[in-house]
Amino acid sequence: MSNNSHPLRPLASVSEIDHIHLLSEQLGALVPGEEYSDVTFVVEEKRFPAHRVILAARCHYFRALLYGGMKESQPQAEVTLEETRAEAFSMLLHYLYTGRASLSSAREEVLLDFLGLAHRYGLQPLEDSTSEFLRTILHTHNVCLVFDVASLYSLGVLSEACCAYMDRHAPEVLASDSFLTLSKTALLTVVRRDSFAASEKEIFQALCRWCRQNGEGSATQEVMSAVRLPLMSLMEMLNVVRPSGLLSPDDLLDAIKTRSESRDMDLNYRGILIPEENIATMKYGAQVVKGELKSALLDGDTQNYDLDHGFSRHPIEEDGCAGLQIKLGQAYILNHIRILLWDRDSRSYSYYIEVSMDELDWMRVVDHSKYLCRSWQNLFFTPRVARYVRIVGTHNTVNKVFHLVSLECMFTHRSFTLEKGLLVPNENVATIAACSSVIEGVSRSRNALLNGDTRNYDWDSGYTCHQLGSGAIVIQLAQPYSIGSLRLLLWDCDERSYSYYIEVSTNQQEWTKVVDRTKVPCRSWQTLKFDKQPASFIRIVGTHNSANEVFHCVHFECPAQSDAEVKEGSPGQESSSTSQNPRPI
Repeated sequence: MSNNSHPLRPLASVSEIDHIHLLSEQLGALVPGEEYSDVTFVVEEKRFPAHRVILAARCHYFRALLYGGMKESQPQAEVTLEETRAEAFSMLLHYLYTGRASLSSAREEVLLDFLGLAHRYGLQPLEDSTSEFLRTILHTHNVCLVFDVASLYSLGVLSEACCAYMDRHAPEVLASDSFLTLSKTALLTVVRRDSFAASEKEIFQALCRWCRQNGEGSATQEVMSAVRLPLMSLMEMLNVVRPSGLLSPDDLLDAIKTRSESRDMDLNYRGILIPEENIATMKYGAQVVKGELKSALLDGDTQNYDLDHGFSRHPIEEDGCAGLQIKLGQAYILNHIRILLWDRDSRSYSYYIEVSMDELDWMRVVDHSKYLCRSWQNLFFTPRVARYVRIVGTHNTVNKVFHLVSLECMFTHRSFTLEKGLLVPNENVATIAACSSVIEGVSRSRNALLNGDTRNYDWDSGYTCHQLGSGAIVIQLAQPYSIGSLRLLLWDCDERSYSYYIEVSTNQQEWTKVVDRTKVPCRSWQTLKFDKQPASFIRIVGTHNSANEVFHCVHFECPAQSDAEVKEGSPGQESSSTSQNPRPI
């Protein structure tokens, strides 16, 4: 008989006992009665017997209160809690004993008191859960009250949810009685938002009501300063603002002066904010009001287009009178536009984009009129409120027509950096996904240089090359960027070294040398940094190869990306790549 013993291995589903629900129920049964209680809380003259060890185990505040050596530490002590509502405290006790709370059955004012207790006693998970529930039940008549409480307790997520709700329902919120209950601080936070998109007349009238109920002296003056008077018409200022007596004649005259002397797009407009969503769609009431073949631009189809259909267009004219113009459904806050230039061949375009509120005063937010661009354009700019968007093509390398397949307008919270109007990218933009391409150079695969493969290359494939003394390797980026670094991988399957230089250009006519390695033997990985330059094209020119008369490059990226898995090679260093079957290339 074998001496080996095998322990029993029961199924995982029965190997662990989990009776937490029983624990919760049985501890919860202690809440209503005085059995085993050793402390009593008095709230609004109502007594709540409790068990100090349970409260201390569940909450640091009660641990310090009940075991801190003060009078509350005495056996059978009575603790009076001021500024606390009995109904909310009862909910809190039930939560501390059971880990459960029924929020949907509680009245809104009780919920807010309950949230206040969670904040006061440092019960962060309870505070988060209650805040999350409150975000789901916001409506016109409670959002001001919830926002006041969220502001008081510095609950950022809940505060932002309230502000976003008020932004979307600004006229209704202004007309509600709860608007009058806002504290001055909360009130100013709301109405000073660019995204609080009510008319200035409605805002002024609501603030007048608030001041009559709450304001005194300096408070009234501070509140009324939030009104953007230059956005009101002259008739509104004379017939609505002036009779109220809440603003001085000088304030009105200053507003009239500002409105008459400022360009329209410099006025501090309010607009609707819908983050990370394209609002240039029929769903949001957008329409193309100028241009040829209007129906294609906003249909969302970015796949089915060719020489004959799937794009909108306009003739390219020297005076810039032609263009494609979109009227948005309402005035929106924008800082990001994406457009798809027709790209079924190798042509490039130049263009600029302007926005307006009245179709008369146009503010240029993107100017690529001096740059050659192709395919998808990811464009960022300082936030602007706009009702109209105009795209004007200024150049096409093939003919005199500007073709646009798709347009998207939105506001994004993504961080971005601009330098002289050009995006400073953090991620590699010399990729196929970013619509970059190799337009000069020899390779078995057209875009092998940009496909991101830095491992699968040998004597026959995986690189791009050019003959020394003739030609170059040229990469075209989809749009101009402000670039301050590059990284490339020189072919390194043997011990050879290369020399080279790199130039950048925005138009393929004028080139700026940013890297000069013509007098240095270089091999493998090259990380190159220089003063930022505008660039749509990068030209790599090999000047020497210690093995033959061809310059070979495996991989290119800009800006340079850090990669812990890749051995960075400086001039003269060897790479980790080795050759198994050496033969000349």
